[in-house]
Amino acid sequence: MKVLSRLVPAAALAAVPLAAAAFAAPVWAAPAASASTEWHHPSPGAHSAVFVQTDNLEGNTVVAYHRASNGTLTLAATYPTGGLGGQLTGSVVDHLASQGSLTNDREHGLLYAVNAGSDTVSVFAVSGDRLVLRQVIGSGGSFPVSMTVHGDVVYVLNALGGGSVYGYRVQDGQLSPIPGSLRGLGLDPSATPQFTHTPGQVAFTPDGSALLVTTKANGNDVDVFAVGQGGLLSSSPVVNSEPGTVPFAISFGPSGDVLIAEAGPNALASFSLAGDGVLGLEHSALTGQAATCWVARAGQYFYASNAGSASVSGYRAGFGGQLTAVGNTSTDAGTVDAASTPYGQFLYVQAGGPGAVDEFAVGHGGSLTKIGSVTVAGAAGGEGIAAS
Repeated sequence: MKVLSRLVPAAALAAVPLAAAAFAAPVWAAPAASASTEWHHPSPGAHSAVFVQTDNLEGNTVVAYHRASNGTLTLAATYPTGGLGGQLTGSVVDHLASQGSLTNDREHGLLYAVNAGSDTVSVFAVSGDRLVLRQVIGSGGSFPVSMTVHGDVVYVLNALGGGSVYGYRVQDGQLSPIPGSLRGLGLDPSATPQFTHTPGQVAFTPDGSALLVTTKANGNDVDVFAVGQGGLLSSSPVVNSEPGTVPFAISFGPSGDVLIAEAGPNALASFSLAGDGVLGLEHSALTGQAATCWVARAGQYFYASNAGSASVSGYRAGFGGQLTAVGNTSTDAGTVDAASTPYGQFLYVQAGGPGAVDEFAVGHGGSLTKIGSVTVAGAAGGEGIAAS
């Protein structure tokens, strides 16, 4: 592994299409919920829901499904985000080529959605399977694809223009930009095809001390920023180079290990993360499938999505990063992002071919039993899913 610091010249930051100063106020703010509506966190098992982002180029929407006690989904409502979806060149079943484009902020009762075609993000208030649009705000860059939250701090990952991350603070159910939070990634903006050469995910570590970004084939790196006071990041990241691995998506193991879905070897790999931002490889498990790009945690199990094989590969993560395979399970075509319920009983997998969500019950030993599937109108190629 090669470790270095990628220095981004001030001129490169200035070249980011939309400067941080342009986002001192929301682009557009929806009316707040009426005083008679009480927004709260649903108790476990009550008003459970799954939310799916269509990423439709004609108008992005979030589709809400009620989740029954047996895990099956029923359409509840469809909510416009106030922005447009986007599509990276070369993409077919994964138009954003990312993980985390729809993010559930359970602590604040909010849901965040990226509008890649509008360079904005949308903020919804959540009550069970009901949503109210609270805000649409600029992403601080071009083509937002992923978001992450820890405490009161939220960061968005912008995929184009060399890539950037931009921070917000959660205040009164909306996002307020953090002055000076814009960080350019310094990637090659002309590298093609876009869908394999744009960053894949931004993610806080569980303790919030670091922010990780995967660069996929544009460097084959995992960038690690230190998170300081007020949510500001270190001026440049520690760049952990993983040649040929195409690091795509991120999750975290039971002992804080970093789990990375790697599209190059089609593998799930675990790493230790040192205090200086350096990743150390612990274990790598080949899926034996094609286009292994996404990974979702369901309790003690982790499921890697294989877009080229229409399958998910399950693993149990032990201490020290040890990965034990628990089998492959077929899905509909174009397996992409996935999400599990808070206690890991059910797993919901997006299939970008038909624009569907496959429903699975997580059984003993991590086995998956399909319990249903729903087709999401206008969502072929779309990404973004969250479960409550």
